[in-house]
Amino acid sequence: MSSSENRPSVTVEETPAAAAPAAEIQGGTQDLNDSSLYIHRELSQLQFNIRVLDQALDERKPILERLKFLLIFSSNLDEFFEIRVAGLKSQIAFDHEIVGPDAIAPRRALTEISEIAHKQIERQYTILNEHVLPELSRHGIRIVRRNEWSHKQKLWVRRYFRHEVAPLVTPIGLDPTHPFPLLVNKSLNFIVQLEGVDAFGRDSGLAVVPAPRVLPRLIRLPDEVCEGGENFVLLSSIIHAHTEELFPGMSVRGCYQFRLTRNADLTIDPEDVEDLARALRGELYSRRFGDAVRLEVADNCPKELTDYLLKQFGLTAAEMYEVNGPVNLTRLMGLANKSHAPQLLYPPFTPAIPKALKKEEDLFQVVGKQDVLLLHPFESFMPVVDLLHQAAKDPNVLAIKQTLYRSGANSEIVDALVDAARAGKEVTVVVELRARFDEESNLTLASRLQQAGAMVIYGVVGVKTHAKLMLIQRREGDELVRYAHLGTGNYHTGNARLYTDYSLLTSDQALCEDVHKLFSQLTGMGKVLRMKKLLHAPFTLKKTLLELIARETAHAQAGRAAQIIAKVNALTDPKVIRALYKASMAGVKIDLIVRGMCCLRPGVPGVSHNIRVRSIVDRFLEHSRAYWFANNGDEELFLASADLMERNLDRRVETGFPIESKKLQQRVKKELELYLADNSSASLLHADGHYHRLSPGGQTVRNAQAQLLERICGVGANPVE
Repeated sequence: MSSSENRPSVTVEETPAAAAPAAEIQGGTQDLNDSSLYIHRELSQLQFNIRVLDQALDERKPILERLKFLLIFSSNLDEFFEIRVAGLKSQIAFDHEIVGPDAIAPRRALTEISEIAHKQIERQYTILNEHVLPELSRHGIRIVRRNEWSHKQKLWVRRYFRHEVAPLVTPIGLDPTHPFPLLVNKSLNFIVQLEGVDAFGRDSGLAVVPAPRVLPRLIRLPDEVCEGGENFVLLSSIIHAHTEELFPGMSVRGCYQFRLTRNADLTIDPEDVEDLARALRGELYSRRFGDAVRLEVADNCPKELTDYLLKQFGLTAAEMYEVNGPVNLTRLMGLANKSHAPQLLYPPFTPAIPKALKKEEDLFQVVGKQDVLLLHPFESFMPVVDLLHQAAKDPNVLAIKQTLYRSGANSEIVDALVDAARAGKEVTVVVELRARFDEESNLTLASRLQQAGAMVIYGVVGVKTHAKLMLIQRREGDELVRYAHLGTGNYHTGNARLYTDYSLLTSDQALCEDVHKLFSQLTGMGKVLRMKKLLHAPFTLKKTLLELIARETAHAQAGRAAQIIAKVNALTDPKVIRALYKASMAGVKIDLIVRGMCCLRPGVPGVSHNIRVRSIVDRFLEHSRAYWFANNGDEELFLASADLMERNLDRRVETGFPIESKKLQQRVKKELELYLADNSSASLLHADGHYHRLSPGGQTVRNAQAQLLERICGVGANPVE
């Protein structure tokens, strides 16, 4: 929980975690496989989600932004259950339990997850009902509950129900000819208790009402039936208030909303796949109806009904979550998006454009002379898009190659690739169809590119293509010159405004040649090609990172300057963790900025006493990956698409690329140091697995993202885009 004197308190019990290990070295040796040195990855992921929820209590943030954090917690938790919890349950069901370095078996992990999740979800609704909604109401933004509707509002809601809702609702009576329906993952539903006999003599007493998925969950009341401000009603309230109209002649004894979360992971056996796109289309349908993993119900639902629902879904009481409010909280995100109160949101800003790019319209001229490094969203992503658009129109550009992981089917990036293909250029796009929850969008954009004449490759079956690469080949005189973009984030212009990521635009001959070789490996077949500068998983990235850590270890052992700074989204790979432990034991000072999962325990005496781990959760999602090594004064820096996870380093196509300019190296290091000095949005990880939110106290407030906005964008000085 965030620690701030001005922040309202919500009582939270301590979440269970292993005690901090006392791993003092005996005789100069230490077993680095000791399970007490590792944190369970799923429990660590849950801790990250708690840090997100903490932001909803931070009164320094605008109230609609606090609401967003509270709802992002819901969205994150949905995915956590759909993927992480579902995965653990599948291991148990198939008797294939995997125990990691932490030695926590899936059954124990599920027990701890359930205990933590129940407390945090209860806390979430307390924050919503006691802090966020009252504060919104004070600013004239209200969700009007059924018992608060005025006579005018009741009349308007009734008309809305009869004209917009009732025609689309399909109530389902439960009897031997109408068994319990197969409900879509995360859909809003109602279990209804009925009394009476219908026209056919049926009197089962139960029915299910699925809420129409095509209708908005949040409806704004017209101003003429309200007394100022922005007033909303929930679709669930509208249906609840008019349930009897769905069962004419019957008496409704109770109506209670519920929502089911299902296993949403896709399972495709590479050995059985002949056409990946066709296989994925089939799996996308089945995702909506996977095995049940969680039941959310209104907290006033009678026990006989919750027991009935649990039995229908094959769930236990520990997998049921009773909530004091809407079961589908994520749908409230429209409240912030529909609001006409910009003062209740973060102030807008204009991403900066580097001076070198402002002076010259021809991007090839600029990148041909120097590397350009961009830090999004503080610096605009548009130079990347503009370079691609310029390439599409330039008659001297002969070929474009690009990877797409998440971009959106109708993005400007895809538009430019379509234009290039239609202009007769050789366009090759490696589309990763298995980007989780973006599979359908990627199938659509793949079809669009193919129709325009682009060559679309679906990467390598069994190994996701997660690298962010673009290569442009241009004829300049008698030479064929290559230009490349390498990034830590996706080619998604929307995400580039919300995620922190680095982009490198370069014409470095060796690096561009490496990018060309990697595309050749992805589209063709052959042995691993030797790269001069580019690190690439699953072949050289992990090996090289381990070597660089070992080199710092050797420097420290020899009494030379040794330090490591790494910024990643997750750290779970046991080999990397052991290497960092060895480096710490040798005296290497290690600072890790890990947004999400971290399985390493810092601060363990004699093992990780030289390692500090901090997590930054703030306005923008921290997404950039950077690896900096002191190397006895000859500093080295790599930016990467990969986190320090086994899946990234061993089972994905990823890239790490060097930043060789000393000026750019120092720039990135200074940016990393801002994060290390942050005392406002940072939480420190302790050896016991808990995070402690930092507070400035009497010190100067240091907020890395705010400082970057001020330094790079001059917040408040630029007009809004």
